[in-house]
Amino acid sequence: MSVNTADPTDKSGDKSGLRISVPFWAQVLLGLVVGLLLGFVARTYDVSWLATALDKVGGIFVQLLKLAVAPLVFFAIMVSITNLRKVNNAARLAGHTLLWFMITSLIAVVIGLVVGLVSNPGSGSALTPADGAEPERTGSWLDFLTGIVPTDVVTPFTELNVLQIVFMAVVAGVAILKAGPKAQPVLALSESVLELLQKALWWVILLAPIGSAGLIGRAVVQYGWDLLGDYATFTADIYIGCALVLFGVYPLLLALVGRLNPLQFFKGAWPAIQLAFVSRSSVGTMPVTQQSAVRLGVPKDYASFAVPFGATTKMDGCAAIYPAIAAIFVAQIFDVQLGIKEYLLIAFVSVIGSAATAGLTGATVMLTLTLSTLGLPMEGVGLLLAIDPILDMIRTATNVAGQALVPVLVSAREEILDRAKYDSVSASPVGEAETVPGEPQPAVSGAG
Repeated sequence: MSVNTADPTDKSGDKSGLRISVPFWAQVLLGLVVGLLLGFVARTYDVSWLATALDKVGGIFVQLLKLAVAPLVFFAIMVSITNLRKVNNAARLAGHTLLWFMITSLIAVVIGLVVGLVSNPGSGSALTPADGAEPERTGSWLDFLTGIVPTDVVTPFTELNVLQIVFMAVVAGVAILKAGPKAQPVLALSESVLELLQKALWWVILLAPIGSAGLIGRAVVQYGWDLLGDYATFTADIYIGCALVLFGVYPLLLALVGRLNPLQFFKGAWPAIQLAFVSRSSVGTMPVTQQSAVRLGVPKDYASFAVPFGATTKMDGCAAIYPAIAAIFVAQIFDVQLGIKEYLLIAFVSVIGSAATAGLTGATVMLTLTLSTLGLPMEGVGLLLAIDPILDMIRTATNVAGQALVPVLVSAREEILDRAKYDSVSASPVGEAETVPGEPQPAVSGAG
């Protein structure tokens, strides 16, 4: 795989077609800058056609990502369950993975609470309870628990209920394992379908520089900079909290728990982190996250289990940092006092209920679940909807970084991490090319 698409077998020495390869991260960064400039022009000079174009480009990019979400989640989770049969100590690895999901989520929510309590994000805002509006859809523990089991096998796919899709995929994967050789044709077909879905998604990911321009430009046109005034402290809190987890907690865990160089992790995981920032979708980023984990030395079969599950249940940004700070913000706007019991409830909801977020853009369901548990007014959700796209970028980037981190940590602790591969990730001859998801090896394979 190479960024330069010229035929490597051509020995003619003709240099007339020599092209300069641009790293994928640079392409995405350029897209962000272009989007900001175009959005500024469209809003400042009221260029309606440009605003419409940015809206359509960003919307189509997100829609293309969502198009593959339902079947991708189903087949990725199902195949990942079956891949555990090829991993030694599979039950132990699965248990440790879930344990570290919860540990890192707990650390993230504590940081979110500390940041919110120190800054008091709602106290300096001009917003009032009258500015809020109750959302059309709210989350509750009853809905969360009863909503796991679907009423039929079609509706979860048509309504994109990721939690129910995960449930069906887990059941199907376990059933395939129990059926043994008789289910091999079904498994082989599922693996083939998954590879086709991943291939198609890679093509969509290649559009990320263009999509990022549309998404950022659309946000500037719709919200401008004036919106940030009333949300300045809250917005800063979310970005600071996520940055502390992303660039503080994660490196410390890598160094102290995994005895690993944190810089190597970011070199390997950065393609997934930057795509998550742009796309705002953990599920849409999942193939890149999985490839990053494998590049960092995580065994392929284990990565094919841990990353898909993380993409639907591991949400340090959306389900830990964000609801903690948002709850404090809403409580201050509505003049509701929170005590130790409420803070403990926030931590509990964040650690246990993060699957409600389900890897999609936005975290409204998780926020309503938190507010309803605390007894805070649901109108508080309406206060945050306008600013949500700006916040969701850093939240999703933090989510995806955590989804790559846990498999690396668990592999290191279980001594199955390829440390030589981890330490040389930046020196790999295809390392630069792998930042451009062109023609990768399938991230999940049942061939062993």
